[in-house]
Amino acid sequence: MSIELIVLDVDGTMTNGEITYSSSGEELKSFDVKDGLAIASWIKLGKHVAIITGRKSTIVERRAKELQIDFLYQGIKNKAAILDEITQKLNISMNRVAAIGDDLNDLSMLKRVGMSFAPANASSYITPMVDIVVKHNGGEGAVREMIEYIIKNDNLEEEFLSIWQSE
Repeated sequence: MSIELIVLDVDGTMTNGEITYSSSGEELKSFDVKDGLAIASWIKLGKHVAIITGRKSTIVERRAKELQIDFLYQGIKNKAAILDEITQKLNISMNRVAAIGDDLNDLSMLKRVGMSFAPANASSYITPMVDIVVKHNGGEGAVREMIEYIIKNDNLEEEFLSIWQSE
């Protein structure tokens, strides 16, 4: 059964986990453009993306909007409950969901999905509990690597590559 929804944590997964504040108090985060292109490609395949993060940030809201991500949940303590809500809305089973997270607050979500991932620099408590630890660190292509793994695993490579060959 193929993956229909990917669920992403933000800090330490879509970003390197660093939070920088400007002198005016503005929060700054950096996202990997290669992750973004893979997310956009996943969406062009007709698949779904959700961000479930424990923190709240206008930067994350902007990034989700740029990438046209279906579901954005910020300030979440119980990620598993939100995951249940999303799968009910989409009417898909958990075995058609993949998620990536890097720390203890992601554990409840990672244990529920059909395919779980962690960045290379994830917490040592998380890495033994996921299906796949990718080679890239959070914010440095970990999400891209996860998506490419799923694309290959679900035999979608030809369709995935054709998205960009016709434009």
